[in-house]
Amino acid sequence: MQQQAVEGGSLRREMSFVDLVMACLGAIIGSGWLFGVLYAANAAGPAAIVSSLIGGIAVIFIALVYAELSGMLPEAGGIARYPEFTHGPLVGFVGSWGAFLAYASVPAIEAEAVVQYAEHYIPKLTGNTALDFVIEAVLLIIFFAINVYGVKAFAKVNTVITFLKFVAPTLTVIAFLFAVGHWSNYTATSTGGFMPEGSAGILGAVATSGIVFSYLGFRQAVELAGESRNPQRDVPRAIITAVLLAVALYTLLQVVFIAAIPHSALAKGWAGLSLTSPFAQVASIIGLGWLAAILYADAVLSPSGTGLIYLGSTGRVVLGSARNRYLGQLFRRISDAGVPLYAMIATLVASIIFLLPFPTWQSLVGVISSATVFTYMMGPVSLGVLRKHYAEAHRPYRLPAASVLSPIAFVVGTLIIYWTGWATDWKLAVGLLGGVVVYLIASSAGQGVKKIDGAAIRHGAWVIVYIVAMLAMAYFGAHRFGAPFDHGKGLIHYPLDLVVDIVLALVFYYWAVASGRPSTDTEEAIQRAAELRRQTAAGGSAAMSG
Repeated sequence: MQQQAVEGGSLRREMSFVDLVMACLGAIIGSGWLFGVLYAANAAGPAAIVSSLIGGIAVIFIALVYAELSGMLPEAGGIARYPEFTHGPLVGFVGSWGAFLAYASVPAIEAEAVVQYAEHYIPKLTGNTALDFVIEAVLLIIFFAINVYGVKAFAKVNTVITFLKFVAPTLTVIAFLFAVGHWSNYTATSTGGFMPEGSAGILGAVATSGIVFSYLGFRQAVELAGESRNPQRDVPRAIITAVLLAVALYTLLQVVFIAAIPHSALAKGWAGLSLTSPFAQVASIIGLGWLAAILYADAVLSPSGTGLIYLGSTGRVVLGSARNRYLGQLFRRISDAGVPLYAMIATLVASIIFLLPFPTWQSLVGVISSATVFTYMMGPVSLGVLRKHYAEAHRPYRLPAASVLSPIAFVVGTLIIYWTGWATDWKLAVGLLGGVVVYLIASSAGQGVKKIDGAAIRHGAWVIVYIVAMLAMAYFGAHRFGAPFDHGKGLIHYPLDLVVDIVLALVFYYWAVASGRPSTDTEEAIQRAAELRRQTAAGGSAAMSG
């Protein structure tokens, strides 16, 4: 059994390719498919299927970037490590702090989804009550307990759960295809036709309805790379496999959901469609009571599996941040079971806190999506810097046309953040910039925490200016996405606002890449990756000779 021996203890490399694929799919197939189809239909009507495809294509661009990064530098908590390697502690901290905010909130949202569907069995679970909170907190503690028992136990439990989770939505697609009969919903003039909210509704649905929120689970393989048996081969393959399967599945789910809604339920249009348990309720309406029973059961299993995974991967983000010296030595310690125990405890506490201010599933989705996409956009920038300064480094997967696809991935992420809208983006900006202020205070006090010096500011100034620019864009943009301004009209009208956003994104991408630098941390990570290849090759040769 290989181990990743570093300061603080050793992570155990016990995850196979199948385990990594299941970790990605387990994160993707959670509460998103249970609720997202409804909220996408509310925002875009039948054109929600276009939103699903746009979201899938957008995430594929980002996923391909991380397929190269994770193969080249398979580091635990990669989301926190890559920006540190290429830009230093200012950018690295902003990226890792944003990832922590996004990741730690996901177990909370999945616990809330379980309780929301459980109202079918327990009528007392009617919303934001003390009983709801207690049950959600207990679920988080169970997720924590499975994770700290060890990565091998986590992988086995998750693989079984994810297989069962994949069966339910697949069965739903097949059953609905045979049972639904309202295909005229796609063109009905009484509900506004195919695009009742226009193209802006399609784009808004990508960011706020749960589409991007669901797809972004592909990054679990990156965070768990430090515990993969052969990460340079398996992590890129797992990412690409999981994303392609997810795009196909989610698009088909949206297709059949639109066609399954009875005309009588659309009296107030798609925006007025209201369901508490979308697929299960519709299954009952169209005479699939047996499927409804399965879906109510799966509504406990699917979100629970995703919460289990995200609690584990968030702990790795905390570990990566600690190894970057953004946190104290305590969070670098690895337990005898090969788990970052104190990082996991911090994750559990944060997840429970996230249960408090956001009482509903949809109220969290936009914030999580925007925060997660922001942190993922660090990937294209890091890839550009690593291609520039370490062009000859070994890359098991090399992104074709990276000079084109990498900036496209950054632009796509910037657009998704803008589509999320002012109401969400100002909270994200406050959270990110507030974290920087706290970190500056903590680092100035010493305690072994890395300080942000003049060099870090030179290499990282772009990220602070980028956050401010995106906040301004969200405020002054078109009314459909921005803040109410000038009696309901934004200063930059749609679709000119999209052009401005794209131009800004390209300016910041090339500024960010130009601000990157080589570092001893990167060189040491490349050496670790080379040593890992030698160990893997030696292990394979020994197995063959044996």
